[in-house]
Amino acid sequence: MSIAVPSDHHDRPAVICVSSHVVRGTVGNRAAVFALESLGFPVWSVPTVTLPWHPGHGPATRIVPPAADFAALMDDLARSPWLGEVGALLTGYFGDETQVEPTARLVEAVKRANPAATYICDPVLGDRGRMYQPQATVEAIRDRLIPLADIATPNRFELEFLTGLDFTDNSHLIEAAATLGPETVVVTSAFPMLRGGIGNLLVRDFQAILAEHRVVENAPHGLGDLTAAMFLARTLSGAKGEKALQSSTATVFEILARTTKRGADELTLETDIDSLKHPMAMVQMRRLAYPGGNRRA
Repeated sequence: MSIAVPSDHHDRPAVICVSSHVVRGTVGNRAAVFALESLGFPVWSVPTVTLPWHPGHGPATRIVPPAADFAALMDDLARSPWLGEVGALLTGYFGDETQVEPTARLVEAVKRANPAATYICDPVLGDRGRMYQPQATVEAIRDRLIPLADIATPNRFELEFLTGLDFTDNSHLIEAAATLGPETVVVTSAFPMLRGGIGNLLVRDFQAILAEHRVVENAPHGLGDLTAAMFLARTLSGAKGEKALQSSTATVFEILARTTKRGADELTLETDIDSLKHPMAMVQMRRLAYPGGNRRA
């Protein structure tokens, strides 16, 4: 059975995506922009760094725009006559700490032009306990962008970097996510409830919901980028929190499983457009205990 996804593509808002660009592969904006455009959203794509491929494949040249040029470009966008078209922003990997402040100014400009616009911050900082951003960038994202975000999508290690805490179970993740700041937090790589599983944990409105699936070994890069883009797309299409979590998790799991079955070293989004639109993979949904009980302010 396929998972129902809203299909009305009329008057889709534009999305500004600020993240990395690779020549070969499907990470950063190469994943997010393709997914959003395939689902009918116009995208304004801003590269924070250009690389020939993901550094995980081997040493690679980094082309980072000069700080003044990047800031000027972002300020141009902030006063664009088309800013009213923008209904959402997604930020991911930053090539330099100096890019955070101009990006924050752009978020604020979009919010002024369209107070209903959604900002989703994917704080791409590290994974599996290894931080691959300087501490100054971590602090800039934590102090400048996270407070502006409506949605944040850290993995559990990034949540540790942002909070300075160590987590050993999902109750710790829930407590940290609830105090991070954004109304909605999706923690990827959450602790599994099933043996051999992995999940995404949604914390919102004093509720915690886990979407879990089996671990797929030798996973390619870009899963976090795709998850953030899909959760945003489902939200903009009208899906509420739990349904957006279920559908976006199913999409990423399905594409991941098909990619690894083909033996590909990059997500095969171009082959799996149907999975972006109508995922058929099943994910286990669980409601977890919320610290202090389910209460509303």
